[in-house]
Amino acid sequence: MSPAASEISSPVGVIAGGGAMPFAVADSLAARGIAPVLFALRGSCDPVRAERFRHHWISVGQIGRAKKLLRSEGCRDLIFIGTLLRPALSEIRLDWGTIRVIRPILAAFRGGDDHLLSGIGRIFEQDGFRMVGIRDVAPDMLMPEGRIARATPDPAGTADIEKGRAVLRALSPFDIGQAVVVIDGHVVAVEDIEGTDGLLARVARLRSEGRIRAGTGRGVLVKAPKTSQDLRFDLPTVGATTVEGAARAGLAGIAIIAGQTIAADAQAMIEAADSGGLFIQGLPA
Repeated sequence: MSPAASEISSPVGVIAGGGAMPFAVADSLAARGIAPVLFALRGSCDPVRAERFRHHWISVGQIGRAKKLLRSEGCRDLIFIGTLLRPALSEIRLDWGTIRVIRPILAAFRGGDDHLLSGIGRIFEQDGFRMVGIRDVAPDMLMPEGRIARATPDPAGTADIEKGRAVLRALSPFDIGQAVVVIDGHVVAVEDIEGTDGLLARVARLRSEGRIRAGTGRGVLVKAPKTSQDLRFDLPTVGATTVEGAARAGLAGIAIIAGQTIAADAQAMIEAADSGGLFIQGLPA
């Protein structure tokens, strides 16, 4: 448990983007007796699922409104979670609270996603709030170390894992992506704006076109946060969809950093791996 986790105060504000993760985090908080309050982002958060929780709707850029609502709900701690397409500055709905901090917002946009989220987080923290991460509010959702599916990597897979980690370390300063596919020592694809699902779909297409000659059941998807990343924001996430994509790409397995990667619906992920004969390996940080 992180030091911040022992100091979490109820309720916790969950700034909720798209996908299942905001609701999984809210459920994890509730199971620990901590009240979640969702601040659902219009156009991203699922409105039907949001109804299960106390919630408010906000638009991207409404920092002043968000701060006012957070205070009214008594939320000192807050977490950003869920998918969100990076908006253009012209798409942001500015309120007065946003206009007051427009210079640091503009500075936050001049970089990758981690730089953007860290910059927005600092704006909230300067106003008395505390940004927390998955490790603080839902540590049960993090990938454990070791093997979690039946299959295990062979020596070639282990070598691919080490090369993948080295590639991601080298790319970290450029804030590009959090995943790479290595097959028999060859780096065949690096994650970009399309995300991990798109990366795996690209590898599957390259196989079908004959651009990748290695047989199926070879190669590894390696995911890791950037070396200088603020681990409260944008942690790598894997789930059953990731495993299914790796299977379609003809890979042998997935390797991810334990304690720094979100395992969404771990049981479904393990079942998908066992069904496809893939390994899932939690790597030491």
